Amino acid sequence: MAQKVLITGGTGLIGKRLTTLLLKKGYEVAYLIRKKSNIPFVKVYEWNVKNNYIEAGALENTAYLIHLAGAGVADQKWTEERKKEIFSSRTDSIELISRELKKRNISLKSFVSASGSSYYGEDTGDIQHTEMSPSGKDFLSEVTIEWEKSADSVKQLGVRTVKLRTGIVLSNDGGAVPKMAQPAKFGFGAPLGSGKQWLSWIHIDDLCRLYIECMEKDSWEGAYNAVAFPPATNEDFTKHICKALDKPQWLPNVPSFALRLVFGEMANVVLGSNYVINQRIKDETNFKYEFPDLPEALKDVFSK
Repeated sequence: MAQKVLITGGTGLIGKRLTTLLLKKGYEVAYLIRKKSNIPFVKVYEWNVKNNYIEAGALENTAYLIHLAGAGVADQKWTEERKKEIFSSRTDSIELISRELKKRNISLKSFVSASGSSYYGEDTGDIQHTEMSPSGKDFLSEVTIEWEKSADSVKQLGVRTVKLRTGIVLSNDGGAVPKMAQPAKFGFGAPLGSGKQWLSWIHIDDLCRLYIECMEKDSWEGAYNAVAFPPATNEDFTKHICKALDKPQWLPNVPSFALRLVFGEMANVVLGSNYVINQRIKDETNFKYEFPDLPEALKDVFSK
């Protein structure tokens, strides 16, 4: 009998690709979503975090739970209301699951939660961060810290828990890359801000393979930096995107003040510098990246 993997946020960028890989491996995949709909090959259960509701049967017979749910950080300007939504969508949802698991006396084989490389700070310059580095003190850091604390509420139930501090996910189906590539497609490729800020990244297929590895293997536990190595500067990112699209890069850098005028505080997402090292993955596991090289990763992304 196929083992059941229950995913929150399964209809998002990562969830869709992860679902494909899980189905290929013979797992039964189920989603928790806010509004019930028909999704091919996936059992769908409804939940409402604000109302503390999870549809009956969703958690029963679940072997593995993967938590991807969370309001998009770069989808809207950071108003105070939006900040609260970014925060609560990540933490309240896990806490609801934890309470329900405890109430129904359900034991999982493992719980894998998304987290962010922003744990170390929105903009940390050239400082190199491993999993042992201290957390930051800005908005996204606080979100990620509480996100991980909420995940630990499942760990306290005796469930092996893994948290993946993820950088920029390379995919042509959504996320940061299509937005970064849009100007280049029209011949207006240009670095953002100084262009010297570090961007820590991972190809979506490698990230989804990491989720499955963490889910299946008992040796994975705690927090891991889910990034490839080395990171790249924004300038290099722009150069390789233009090259992958066979487009010129000829415009001067987009100044930081212009980005802040347009995006407000959310500009920190593209102007911040994060040099994150996947130290635990390199030292403690045998995981092999399919796309460790940025130019090849981007070439693959844009070929699809």
